[in-house]
Amino acid sequence: MHKHRKSGKRGIKKWRNANRDLPESASTYITNLLGELGCEGSFAVEYLSSEYLSKYLNEDVTPAEVRKKNAITKWQSTEERNKVTNFILEHRDPGYNIMPRIAYSSFLRFARRIIADVLGPLNDSIVLGSYSGGASTSRRRHMSSPAHKLSGQADTTASAAAFVDIIYREAPLMRQFGTFDYLQDVEGSVLFTVPKKTDIDRCACKEPDLNMYLQKGVGSHIRKRLRRFGINLNDQSINRRLAAIGALDNSLATLDLSSASDTITIGCVEALLPPLWFEYLNDIRSHSVLVDGAYHRMEMFSSMGNGFTFELESLIFWALARTTLYFEGISGVVSVYGDDIICPSSGADMISWVLYEFGFTVNPEKSFTTGPFRESCGGHYHHHEDVTPFYLKRKATKLTDVIRVANQLRRWALADPMRQYLVPSTYNVWIKLASFIPRDLWGGYDLASDTSLVTPDLPNKQLLRLSEKKDDPQKGSYLHWHNSVWKRTENPDEPSQEPVNTTTLCRKQTVHKGAPYPIDYFYQEIILGSGPG
Repeated sequence: MHKHRKSGKRGIKKWRNANRDLPESASTYITNLLGELGCEGSFAVEYLSSEYLSKYLNEDVTPAEVRKKNAITKWQSTEERNKVTNFILEHRDPGYNIMPRIAYSSFLRFARRIIADVLGPLNDSIVLGSYSGGASTSRRRHMSSPAHKLSGQADTTASAAAFVDIIYREAPLMRQFGTFDYLQDVEGSVLFTVPKKTDIDRCACKEPDLNMYLQKGVGSHIRKRLRRFGINLNDQSINRRLAAIGALDNSLATLDLSSASDTITIGCVEALLPPLWFEYLNDIRSHSVLVDGAYHRMEMFSSMGNGFTFELESLIFWALARTTLYFEGISGVVSVYGDDIICPSSGADMISWVLYEFGFTVNPEKSFTTGPFRESCGGHYHHHEDVTPFYLKRKATKLTDVIRVANQLRRWALADPMRQYLVPSTYNVWIKLASFIPRDLWGGYDLASDTSLVTPDLPNKQLLRLSEKKDDPQKGSYLHWHNSVWKRTENPDEPSQEPVNTTTLCRKQTVHKGAPYPIDYFYQEIILGSGPG
């Protein structure tokens, strides 16, 4: 439980955060963790060494304003490239051979038919969208819950406002509560940046409220329809499994694109989508974005932050890959998850070329068509071995940080049955990390957790994050619940859009003693009694 102490004469109780600060020695040790492992001739160790700090954000090296400026500069450079792509696609000769002996017009006809089959007819029910917990143009993060967005004033672009009557017809409850009765016209979205790496941030856009709602409806529709064609955007493990097969027998390639969501151009979407679908998506997207106080007319069709970008890019990449393989006469698996593409190795080069012709760039550092290594959807494989690394993304300062790293090290060590014997130093590093963690937090059983250390000990206590007090309007909360269930039979597996709780305030909670816990050989020293404690 939380410790508390008396303060002042009246004995007022004050809670003390159980997620205590780490000593500097622990922070330094975690940052330099891999120096303790050493390189023992193991590919897994060498790969982990190269990746462990690849996403590390050291705020002391590059100031926040410089990282933001670098991100915006990169985004503007991408837009200049998008402008060129739009011009090329608009003026491309239909007889141009996009592939050997395959005219651009023939390629487009086949790709359009695939996309039209996936999308199906455009009907009024598609306007029924949803909200995530992200910020919008009218609401900051702390006031951006779905309940707040469904209550009070909502921002919208002029073209999106025309669909309110259809929303009211499809969802009379929203008309009854006047969900979108108070609309504020805005020109477009607002660009912002989030931390990414030491030298650069990542750009995203806050969308107007009504646009966001309509965009999420399209995203949900595409996600549902893609499942009929074997593409499940709710399950990344499919791509990971296929990547493992590719590493084992070289039959499948993994392709990754650079700045994929920011290079979906207007010309590309207009060329590939049925006209009615293009017009609708064009009406509900933001045509302009506010960048450093000035509006910029977008050359990209949708950005990161748009509610249908992920599903739309998945659909486009899948259709382009399938069309390319059809004209190449190659059969085999094609699987996509955003810009993570799995395809037959024999067709990877031609697919890469076709993607380039539509304005996309394959990232050579993260794409693998030959050799024994594959990477997709966070899974990394070398021959038969799972070598998926873990990352330190920021300086470890809290108890939860050392628990997370210790559990990730344990998961990495157990990914291959022989790794504990090939890399025996792993156990010693884990013991050192475990020494920073109070013994009553040992006995966890969830490797993805940062609230208790996974060990064979009986469960004792775990950290429990404190949730901030919510003051959501009752009307909005009811509408959000209703909005979540009225299409449940159509999308039973659609992931929840609730925001992730990221508070560092924790108290200790006693765990039920009967909870399951794993026994494995990595901790045989503890089981045999030769380890600490």
